Amino acid sequence: MKKRIISAIVALIIVIPLIILGGYPFTVGICLIAILGYKEVIDLKKSHNKYPPLIIIFGMFSILSLILSNYEDLTVYHGLTYQVITMAILLLLVPTIFYKEDKYTTKDAFYLLGVVFLLGIIFNIFVIIRTRSLYLFFYLILIPIITDTFAMLGGKYFGKHKLCPKLSPKKTWEGSITGLIFGTIIGVLFYTYLVGSFSIRSLFVTMILSCMGQIGDLVMSKIKRENGIKDFSNIMPGHGGILDRLDSTIFVFLTYIFLLII
Repeated sequence: MKKRIISAIVALIIVIPLIILGGYPFTVGICLIAILGYKEVIDLKKSHNKYPPLIIIFGMFSILSLILSNYEDLTVYHGLTYQVITMAILLLLVPTIFYKEDKYTTKDAFYLLGVVFLLGIIFNIFVIIRTRSLYLFFYLILIPIITDTFAMLGGKYFGKHKLCPKLSPKKTWEGSITGLIFGTIIGVLFYTYLVGSFSIRSLFVTMILSCMGQIGDLVMSKIKRENGIKDFSNIMPGHGGILDRLDSTIFVFLTYIFLLII
């Protein structure tokens, strides 16, 4: 518990100022976090074969290129540039013809492309949202924090029915509903007073984001379960890795961007 508290405080001391500052410091910080998340996925043993060093570098370069490509507000509506997307595809797919099948295959390439696009797009979205609004960014990270906190409390005191025992034995329906209720209420209040005005749309959007945050947690749990690990890494003692801390948040941001477009 002591390690968990200390690592959380250290993380907050580093991350909160970067979020408030925004601009280049925040973008550089996001790139570093993305690289750490990329390493966690590369280190998974059962999802893929071991990648050659050059391919790992190509993948990292592709992720950083996606993060830094057109992260102004208009990116939300016009999308990432085809040049960056095609560059990633070529960098990771073409080398398969030069490696032996036990070193790097098309199967490995497609897996790595999925990783590159997921991490590149989500961390690009982080930068886009922060560029748009500080309070909007805090609204989106507040929802999964509140949802997860009250889901844990609800499960501890009221939980009786398992939500998804094969993936996360401790999660219960009672905890999930408790998290959804408080995540929605507190999220809507924050949005109403600091981001925009209350509306039925903001209520339903917040509710959907709270649900998707919980689904994101389960998706990441499934990845870990398939690879026989408890945490993606131990970079934050007591908390796990970058992807352990951002599991719910990733799906909240992805869902927000989707709802914003429609």
